[in-house]
Amino acid sequence: MLTHPFNERNNLMDWLMANQLAKDKKTIALMESWKDSDSALQRRIFWYYQARLRWTGQTPPDNTEDLLSFIEADIMKEEPEVKWAMNFLAGWIGVYDEKMRARCIKLGERTELYKDEVVAKGCTPSYLPEFITIEVNKRQNS
Repeated sequence: MLTHPFNERNNLMDWLMANQLAKDKKTIALMESWKDSDSALQRRIFWYYQARLRWTGQTPPDNTEDLLSFIEADIMKEEPEVKWAMNFLAGWIGVYDEKMRARCIKLGERTELYKDEVVAKGCTPSYLPEFITIEVNKRQNS
């Protein structure tokens, strides 16, 4: 996996998580143990899996408060591929957890992660205030 270019490696890891690792209770338990792994790719999978639980409509574990607190404290210290997944999770928390929405938006304003990201027409930016607003509006208008 590490021999692939950065974006390709991340896409492969995301595919592996969604299409293989998330299909079996044993590998799910393994992914859930990777929050503090020495491997940035394993940490990315941990955070991306947590986000996926929320955006696919599954009932997330009762760890949202702890995860968000961890993200707030450590996101800026992380490797880029992990930082993206942590931000992605904060976005989906903000979309689906109304009580945490303002906190997630403030996190984005404070970190300014992806604030200047240019996205293709019709795509949702990763900057938390925009991401959360757009995704919440989509769900309210459908």
